[in-house]
Amino acid sequence: MFQLLIILLSSFSILHADEPYFTRGKANILSNDISPGCQGSRPAALGSFSGPNGTTIIVPSDTKFSSGKRFHDFYNQCASVTPISMSQVELAEMSVTTIDPDGEVITGYILCDNYCELYINGQLIGTDPVPFTPFNSVIARFRVKKPYTIAIQAVDWEELPGLGSENNSGNPYHAGDGGLIAVFSDGTVTDTTWKAQVYYISPIASPDSVQIKSDNTRYTNQLLRNISCGDSCYAAHFPIPSNWMIPGYDDSNWPKALIYAPTTVGVNFPAWIDFTSLWGKNQFIWTSNLVVDNLVLLRKQVYGTTNTIDYMNEIPSFDIQLQDHNIRIASSTSHTDVNLHLYSVLGENLGSYNIPRLERDAPAEITMNPPKGNYLILMILESQGIPLFFKQCIMSY
Repeated sequence: MFQLLIILLSSFSILHADEPYFTRGKANILSNDISPGCQGSRPAALGSFSGPNGTTIIVPSDTKFSSGKRFHDFYNQCASVTPISMSQVELAEMSVTTIDPDGEVITGYILCDNYCELYINGQLIGTDPVPFTPFNSVIARFRVKKPYTIAIQAVDWEELPGLGSENNSGNPYHAGDGGLIAVFSDGTVTDTTWKAQVYYISPIASPDSVQIKSDNTRYTNQLLRNISCGDSCYAAHFPIPSNWMIPGYDDSNWPKALIYAPTTVGVNFPAWIDFTSLWGKNQFIWTSNLVVDNLVLLRKQVYGTTNTIDYMNEIPSFDIQLQDHNIRIASSTSHTDVNLHLYSVLGENLGSYNIPRLERDAPAEITMNPPKGNYLILMILESQGIPLFFKQCIMSY
């Protein structure tokens, strides 16, 4: 077994936030699998290195998996939660974490490759129940006032701790990839307005592979998934700020998240393909390197205001989104006998669609089949004959 090689890129005794600490070879094994017992799962191993100044570095990440509150399952075959449509998702039975009693209830749908934890205004909302595979998706529900701060710890797990690799077709040194997508009921989605910074990079052939660019991107000039260093590969570790998840943390020097298409991330499992209308055209986000950036911290400031006139009486809000031939309708309150009427700008009736019941925070989906063409349309949403919402938009088919 290779001896641990420590390289400090500074003559100071204290490691600064923008200075990587390098290790070489495998980590000391803490656990061969922190979540055994699910058929089809990869072993989620955990390891450690001795760090600078008597510290301990946990790889791939020091998580709250063993102690934190779990997310609600959206799709999780390990827990036998495998819905085939949104109608089978029972949001009303899912608890809500209250941050602000006079805030609004927000529902988030999250798919992590592989593991994630969500903080809202510094408070832990949930931990992923599946650290590695089979690939799952989760639901988070919380009550908060705007503006608020989303902070996510995302981990691309590994089977060989410290080497950032997993077994692929008999090759134990295959470097996997990460990626995260999220859709929230208040309209927040994963895009380039998020900030993302990497804190654990592995495997790398040489410390010289890691560069820090002018925008503070920790860039690794390496894209190959199967580098030849094997057990002698290096890893870069950056000190993690203890308060990175709170609203007041200064992330102004973090680079913007980069977006990746689903085909690039390689999502071809039921938690994704069975709910593409929910995920829509939103993109996965990560840092500059999907392959070797294994521990990524993400932050997003959600602006706006929450106006509560009467805490006991909720003011309904609606969101209508067009995705190809699908219309997705979300409501903050429940309604019965909902009808969506579509008209062109010339007054042509393009169709009416009935939703027997529109559940609070459970988006309904409608498939349209209009003739090919370009439309400037008016959407009218009404319930039991009472107009609820109007929206004008452009559609092309």
